[in-house]
Amino acid sequence: METKSHSAIGFSAGFITGALGVLIIGAALLYMLNMSEVVAISVLKIPSVQRVLAWTYENLRLSVIPFFLTFLCYAGSLRRLKRYLGDGQSTSADKVAQTEHLVDIWINLFFGIGVIWTAIGMRGALLEGLGGLNSQSAERLGAFSILQRLVDGGILLALSTTIFGAVGGYVLRLLKSLTVGTRLKTFYNQLAVQQAESVRAVLQSIDERLNQLVTISGQTQSIDRQK
Repeated sequence: METKSHSAIGFSAGFITGALGVLIIGAALLYMLNMSEVVAISVLKIPSVQRVLAWTYENLRLSVIPFFLTFLCYAGSLRRLKRYLGDGQSTSADKVAQTEHLVDIWINLFFGIGVIWTAIGMRGALLEGLGGLNSQSAERLGAFSILQRLVDGGILLALSTTIFGAVGGYVLRLLKSLTVGTRLKTFYNQLAVQQAESVRAVLQSIDERLNQLVTISGQTQSIDRQK
């Protein structure tokens, strides 16, 4: 019965994970098609959602997809770390350390995506705004036209992804501290105490053994003198 129960739970978890994966991939494809103007998404009955989508298209564009995927990986690793810490001493220190390392990797990757898309946006803006211009053509266009070309080329994307990546990264760090910070300190403190007690037990055993050897040596010398 237990085997069937574990099989059913494993099947349900796999089915839910697969369904969520399909939904996420579908949403990402729909977002990309909407950005490329192949498909139009409109949520006119919910103006707030429409405004959020419009701001996202204007400022973040395709960077939303890696940001979202990184956040999902972060949430999964953080949940796993929380479960390991809840299990107490039954979880090995290697699992806890590796999972915490993964959480930190996703946080750093969130920062990194902002930096990468900043470079992408700046490159696109400079190519769009200044590409093919010389002093004469730039003078004819004027400063406002060049600035407009920079905005159209992606300078807003560069600035917005920098802000979003930095703020989001610090928020993820704060969530980690609030969620598992105290438990992590307690776990590592207990691990340090266990290691110290283990070393102390070994040293005590060595000390007892040395005392025994000294006692045996003293008894041997006493017997030799009597002879």
